[in-house]
Amino acid sequence: MAGHSKWKNILHKKGKTDAQRAKLFTKLSREIIVAVREGGGADVNSNSRLRDAVAKARAGNVPMDNIKRVIERAAGAAGGENYERITYEGYGPSGVAVIVETMTDNRNRTASDMRHYFDKYGGNMGAAGCVSWSFDKKGILIVDAEGRDEDETLEAALDCGADDFSAADGVFEITATPERFGEVRDALEKRGYAFLSAEIEMIPQNRVALSDPEDIKKMEKLLELLEDNDDVQSVWNNLEG
Repeated sequence: MAGHSKWKNILHKKGKTDAQRAKLFTKLSREIIVAVREGGGADVNSNSRLRDAVAKARAGNVPMDNIKRVIERAAGAAGGENYERITYEGYGPSGVAVIVETMTDNRNRTASDMRHYFDKYGGNMGAAGCVSWSFDKKGILIVDAEGRDEDETLEAALDCGADDFSAADGVFEITATPERFGEVRDALEKRGYAFLSAEIEMIPQNRVALSDPEDIKKMEKLLELLEDNDDVQSVWNNLEG
């Protein structure tokens, strides 16, 4: 079974500075706030959207005390932060497909930022759906392989309803449909599995390789600016490597 090897991205996240880590915590907190307000309240047992947001925050090393405070704030605040989820799609240099998921309290500001980034670094922002058709939505769970038997983990993943499993770079990657993602994650947690990452992602059907040094430099800068933007929650692309 083959995965898409996300481990390099996780290593990159783990190596972030304290300031960048604080920014990540802020982004994950936004997801929890929106999940509480739009997903049906502050009870993780009855609010599946909140349960997914909390799992993602825990995988991002957000302390449980912080998570509980964010949930309490979201549940108790009348008004306050008002975020909406908006997805932007476009192309980077040489036609690299890019999907940007944002959560913003000012759609004009965010749209302007996204367009500026794409235009400045050799790309262009397109209409909704212009690249998402070439991606598949999948639930991806990453488990540290250290101290765990591969065959046992494979068997557990399949027993819990996973669709795919791969082992590479010191981790196990477990794939589930978006509809069964929460069910598979919860079942594995009950068996004692913890996750380095647990979220629904957009996986490219095909990848594009860049060979021109200038295109590579522009693409790296585009992704860096997108991921560093406060309103951006997730960035997916079909760049090779």
